[in-house]
Amino acid sequence: MATAKKPAAKKAAAKPAAKKAAPAKAAAKPAAKKPAARKPNAAFMKAMTPSAVLAAVVGASPLPRTEVTKKVWDYIKKHNLQDAANRRMINADDKLKAVFGGKAQVSMFEMTKLISAHLK
Repeated sequence: MATAKKPAAKKAAAKPAAKKAAPAKAAAKPAAKKPAARKPNAAFMKAMTPSAVLAAVVGASPLPRTEVTKKVWDYIKKHNLQDAANRRMINADDKLKAVFGGKAQVSMFEMTKLISAHLK
């Protein structure tokens, strides 16, 4: 029985030594290079023409998708169309109801989907 305990003790002593060696290897790795400045996606920056219904809200000039979304949000905030109880919901006025396909209220996530249908 005495011999069975000695090898177990040697194995236990070997394990902590292996654990100590692992962090040393991790520290030896060179630091990863940081990527250069992020480039904007060309699809979002492409100027798109809004439909006549959407043009009543954002204007008729061609705009990138990001600018269309910003202008719609400016319109919503200017006319106080965000629901007071649930800020994720947008209450549509007459102009936005036409853009939203006749819906009186949509979520802000559904709004971008409905707006994209009005861009060419």
